[in-house]
Amino acid sequence: MALTDITRTAVEKAIEEYDRLGRDAFLKRYGFQRARRYLLVHHGGHYDSKAIAGAAHGHLPGQRPLKAREFSGGAQHVARVLRGLGFEVMDDHQPDQPGHQDQPEHVGPAVGPEQADLPQDTLSRDELVRRITRLAVNRASGRPALYKPITLLWAMGRARRGEPRLLPWTRTEEALAELLRRHGMRGERPRPDYPVASLCRDRLWTLPDHPDGVPSAHGDATVRRWFAEHQPRGGLADPVYDVLRHSAVTRLAVIDALLDTFFDDLDAAPLLADVGLDEAEATDPTAGEGHGPEQWLVTAAEYERGCRLLEEREAAVHGERVARVAHRHRRSRAARYLVLARSGGRCENPRCTGQPDDVTDRRQPILEVDHVVDLALGGRDHPSQMVALCPNCHAVKTRGSTRDTLRELLLKVALERHTGAGR
Repeated sequence: MALTDITRTAVEKAIEEYDRLGRDAFLKRYGFQRARRYLLVHHGGHYDSKAIAGAAHGHLPGQRPLKAREFSGGAQHVARVLRGLGFEVMDDHQPDQPGHQDQPEHVGPAVGPEQADLPQDTLSRDELVRRITRLAVNRASGRPALYKPITLLWAMGRARRGEPRLLPWTRTEEALAELLRRHGMRGERPRPDYPVASLCRDRLWTLPDHPDGVPSAHGDATVRRWFAEHQPRGGLADPVYDVLRHSAVTRLAVIDALLDTFFDDLDAAPLLADVGLDEAEATDPTAGEGHGPEQWLVTAAEYERGCRLLEEREAAVHGERVARVAHRHRRSRAARYLVLARSGGRCENPRCTGQPDDVTDRRQPILEVDHVVDLALGGRDHPSQMVALCPNCHAVKTRGSTRDTLRELLLKVALERHTGAGR
């Protein structure tokens, strides 16, 4: 056993476990105390570095977690190893260290001061998706109102592009009013104050200058008057913005969930195009951000997380709802992205005779994601039954004389690639 054996993937698995369990439960499970000095910084979150390193060793094949007494957590040990893997490690006893800022007591995914009371479990990617899809919305017409879904999708598009989290109220009001006019397909009025006030109550939105004064999103004149008088700057809560900004898989899973929950009988494509979350997001989530194709390849931990979100989505849409979804071919953007990332840019048919050397306008490989068993025939919208194919192999699988044999092979390949991607 050696601390230097740990890999970046093993550390990311430990971070994911930390997020899922919460700080105290994670430390108790592995027998560590809170970090006295060194904190691992990842996607805005702060983690006990020694505990993460010890737990990460247990995520290596055939290895067990290291106990606290078995290694040192100092600068020449844990911090050095983690930095060597490309992670940032902050010395919490050096406030004058470049880039250092005083941190709140809460450790885990970052929480801004205005959101200090936000429960820690809301910061996990799984719980974020659940909270967003369980939004309480007005259903006076028998269908869910689109105020809050439209507002969230607009904010997600901004997060994806890395635009500032907080905006003056005049800019928020102008942008959302126009979106509600154009895409309020269930009679929504151009009143951004309603969804913003309600999302603050959901703890998904923040108005940092007014932590306790946001009125209830009921009535009419009171809400309108409050926003007109206070002109609050605001935006997504800091941890929500951070996750949606940095995790393409989570962002796509949230889009899937919002469409399933609120747009089941509507065409949301024009809205998604307006907010910058159109179909291209599923094939290149970092398009326009200055990244190369390799930047959207997911880690094993992110792949596993994305599949778990997909499986929860599967469980939520059953019976007649599954029949409607399959019939309308509303396929998961997150699943498509995971398959493309898993493929490494190469056709997954082991008998492929040659993938095109050309690339798309976005500099991505020319690949098509295929459900080996059609959804309408009972196939799963899940990477374990999906493959990335070059156009020629896709054509053979769809209408070639050997398609039945190829489909049988591709089912095995899909499961093998899926299993291997999560390791």
